[in-house]
Amino acid sequence: MNRKQKTIGLLGGMSWESTATYYRELNEGIKAKLGGLHSAKICLVSVDFAEIERLQHIEDWNGTAVILSEAAMAIEKGGADFLLICTNTMHKVAPQIEASISIPILHIADATAQKLREAGIEKVGLLGTRFTMEQDFYKGRLTEKYGIDVIVPEESEREDVHSVIYNELCLGIINENSRERYLKIIAQLTANGAEAVILGCTEIALLVQQNHTATPLYDTTAIHAEQAVLKALSS
Repeated sequence: MNRKQKTIGLLGGMSWESTATYYRELNEGIKAKLGGLHSAKICLVSVDFAEIERLQHIEDWNGTAVILSEAAMAIEKGGADFLLICTNTMHKVAPQIEASISIPILHIADATAQKLREAGIEKVGLLGTRFTMEQDFYKGRLTEKYGIDVIVPEESEREDVHSVIYNELCLGIINENSRERYLKIIAQLTANGAEAVILGCTEIALLVQQNHTATPLYDTTAIHAEQAVLKALSS
């Protein structure tokens, strides 16, 4: 029996490296579910990350919200049934984006929290950009909505994690020394009581995978894409 697919809206380009992962994961997920020559129905708008990054680092979040809301409206007009913001950090402006469109947003923190709850995890470490690790839009949602205790690295470690994301991973650079640094930070989070660690930036899984550490890792890109496949095929 044929299953009617919903069209997945992707707000991407932040960075294009991780958006490429989304595209692959969604198509592989649909093919695994439906078989044959099936692939995902996707409407993608990819923004210029340089513009977004500049506004992030001068704390002009309203400016980023304007750019992303315009992109989201274009995605809705393109026929998307729901929207994925293909970045953890820019969920900071998810409320503004949500207000600009009539289709629902599949929130990356909600998808991740549901996986953590299913596994019975109550205390989790969080890696991501400095914005994601330090501000409340992500951590607060996990704690207030799902009762999950979130811990982050100390300040110097947060700077290292942030720097690697922007200066290496977003440019497609995979550095062995950076992987070792990340693994030490993950080990410290585990020593501080984290039962698992969220890879809370969509590029981090390009550097660190589960085979590198015994600490359970939650790859937000893979989780987000998996939830999108289920939603696309739901009645």
